[in-house]
Amino acid sequence: MDESQLLAFEPAEGIRPGSVVISSGEPIRIPVGEALFGRTINGLGRPVDGLAPLQGCPHVTLRQAAPKAMTRQSIRQPFVTGQRVIDGLLTLGQGQRIGLFAGGGVGKSTLLGEIAKHAQTDVNVIVLVGERGREVRPFIEECLGSDGLKRSVVIVATSDETPLMKRQAVRASLAIASYFRDQGANVLYMLDSITRLAQAQREIGLACGEHPGTRGYPPSVFALLARTLEQLGQNEHGSITGIVTVLVDGDDVDEPVSDAARAILDGHLVMDRKLAAKGHFPAINVLHSTSRVFNDVTDSAHRLAVRQVRQNMATYEDVRDLIQIGLYQAGINRDADEAIRLMPQIDDFVKQDQGVFSSWAETQQLLESLCQNSEGGR
Repeated sequence: MDESQLLAFEPAEGIRPGSVVISSGEPIRIPVGEALFGRTINGLGRPVDGLAPLQGCPHVTLRQAAPKAMTRQSIRQPFVTGQRVIDGLLTLGQGQRIGLFAGGGVGKSTLLGEIAKHAQTDVNVIVLVGERGREVRPFIEECLGSDGLKRSVVIVATSDETPLMKRQAVRASLAIASYFRDQGANVLYMLDSITRLAQAQREIGLACGEHPGTRGYPPSVFALLARTLEQLGQNEHGSITGIVTVLVDGDDVDEPVSDAARAILDGHLVMDRKLAAKGHFPAINVLHSTSRVFNDVTDSAHRLAVRQVRQNMATYEDVRDLIQIGLYQAGINRDADEAIRLMPQIDDFVKQDQGVFSSWAETQQLLESLCQNSEGGR
């Protein structure tokens, strides 16, 4: 028997067997354009911020194709976030797709807000998927702030909404970001989080009869992750730089969604719970993080300085336990002595107060100073 399976965008109270379903014959269209700046909408393009209705906006369908491989421009321009630890040691590129791997409570939302406020972009498209309802407004008002909001479009699907609406919010956000990119804009796209998108698609897939795979995720989940992330990047008109958060279950960075995302993304920033517990912001573990376009967007002097800093950080990690229990003796290892001497300066470089923006020139100057101090101590 032929049948179609229907899923509801909103709770389906009142729908029962025998209800008549009528197709509109039209695809869903989402409003786009500068009228969306400063607004918060849902996955169907309807305002949820209590402000005036959106009027006079152009509309686009959700069928946005990813840029073709041969039309993608090479990533050569640094993407400045205003965070020294990222711009200096894990430099991103304009059009890159980076994963922010984090457990709960390590400051990822705060970091996203800081980047959205200070990054050098034309427009921010921020989609919150499966977020607790009480946290949406604090993110917009406190983390994002008025400075970040005035050039941002926020799309929200809270945790109590249907799986289809959560997926729809991501599709709508990609359509909006693609529109601005095709207008020649440099777009910052933030997805928080791709893990909740995967969980929503798991519910949809299982409800439609798919067989569960690893940890219950059917094959459609990983196909959706690939389609979503491949829509980011550069084309012949503009760019979409993507920062997507990946929630690591129990801080397990090798669970299926994390593993699949890491394979597609152009690098990963790992947030460390131990650093967050010490009040270290942003709590990024530099040695466990990488940017795959780092060499393409930095010069030789920058790469040399970063190599020295990372070597010192790695050397210090090797002797940290000995230092803490009092067994390390100065003079035994010249490299370790150098790392211990420089770690206070490195810590000052990678830590940054909230609300503080570090320009590209300032970050370069401080990084060069670290390099000179290292050479001077040898």
